[in-house]
Amino acid sequence: MTRLLLENFSWKNSVGETVMRRKLGKKDEFYGKLVGLVFPIAFQQFMLSLVSASDAVMLGKLNQDSLSAVSLAGQVMFVFNLFLAALTIGASMFAAQYWGKGDTDTVERILAFVLRFSVIVSAVFFAGAELFPELLMKIFTSEAKLVSYGADYLRVVGSSYLFCGASQIYLCIMKNSGHAGKSTLISSFAVVLNILLNAVFIFGLLGMPAMGIAGAALATVTARGAELIWAVLDSLKEGHIRLRKRYVSGRDRALEKTFWKYTLPVLGNELVWGCGFTMFSVIMGHMGSDAVAANSIAGIVKNLAVCFCLGVGSGGGIIVGNELGAGRMALAKEYGGRLCRVSIISGIISGFFVLVISPVILHFSSISGQALYYLKWMLVMCSYYLVGKSVNSTTIGGIFCAGGDSRFGFLCDAVTLWVIIVPLGCLAAFVLKWPVTAVYFVLNLDEIIKLPAVYRHYKKYIWVKDLTNT
Repeated sequence: MTRLLLENFSWKNSVGETVMRRKLGKKDEFYGKLVGLVFPIAFQQFMLSLVSASDAVMLGKLNQDSLSAVSLAGQVMFVFNLFLAALTIGASMFAAQYWGKGDTDTVERILAFVLRFSVIVSAVFFAGAELFPELLMKIFTSEAKLVSYGADYLRVVGSSYLFCGASQIYLCIMKNSGHAGKSTLISSFAVVLNILLNAVFIFGLLGMPAMGIAGAALATVTARGAELIWAVLDSLKEGHIRLRKRYVSGRDRALEKTFWKYTLPVLGNELVWGCGFTMFSVIMGHMGSDAVAANSIAGIVKNLAVCFCLGVGSGGGIIVGNELGAGRMALAKEYGGRLCRVSIISGIISGFFVLVISPVILHFSSISGQALYYLKWMLVMCSYYLVGKSVNSTTIGGIFCAGGDSRFGFLCDAVTLWVIIVPLGCLAAFVLKWPVTAVYFVLNLDEIIKLPAVYRHYKKYIWVKDLTNT
């Protein structure tokens, strides 16, 4: 009897250890995958944000108006990026699942028709920047000097939209097909080149004429062109997803119909959120040059600090999408829970990071005393904003979209921004005439307000869906 009990205990102990090893193995595998995707993507986001930072530092050396004008002109690129973001999220949504399923042929079909649409959108924004730069600048500010400076920038930088529209789709497909590291390398090369050329063209180094604002724009155009060339050449290598002529000229209407079914809500979400976010710049742009300058620097700091959070969302979305496409629903659900916990931690760390480096930022910012005062409190508000941003970008932009649950984000941002935040911001700024810092506080409540609704929607598990079988 004793022997039987010992054998039974030994067997149960062995089974328990096996189950534990499997759980630990899955956990290690998840975090291994996450690190392999998050750090390259986060670094890529960070490097892209460095371009704006370098523009701010170098143009700030010229004068505050140059900094403010380029910041406002950059809102055109921001709106353009909303369309690109929708297309890349849509492409990731399907590419991640089909790649997880092992269907590379369909991933190449996705590259072809998404690239086709991206080129059309790029041409529209290029035409607007070349033909109507003053009109575009007047949307964001009424100050004549800022309109003039910004228009000069747009006329030159418009060409970069054509290059960017194609390169971002290539880099997106690379991230979703096992080449996230190479995607980051290409993007980082372009950023480093951009920053170096900024110095050369803005200040006239190495025998070049000093071009000021136009130099910053020319540096962007050159870097984006180099990025596209490298991305295309890399795609031609064996084993890479490449652009096939038969898919460019041909149409897979069933796949396209399914793609747009899930991507159009993403586009709606990006436009609703992005245009609402652009309204923040419009509101601040009409509160004076000091407010614009402070908001510009705060925005750059926020973009740099949120990079890791966005990497968690993008990388996590790819991992969840791979599992959903492979039919491992329970594992995808488990991964989603882990991602939520990671997003909270990364948001807290990012917010704390902003508070720690705030004195350094204030010390080196070449802006007026009044603008420095605004910036000091804006950075404090950015710190808690980043916690909400981290959670929401991971769930809405990563987990939900991985399973085609894209409609919720559209509805959530439409209500939060256009029913609550933008009207309150306009009321505070133009009717109640609140101080700049109070208006900024109102405009940065959106990510916090969304949290309860996002949590409730996550727990419904509508996002646990295999799109390859739809």
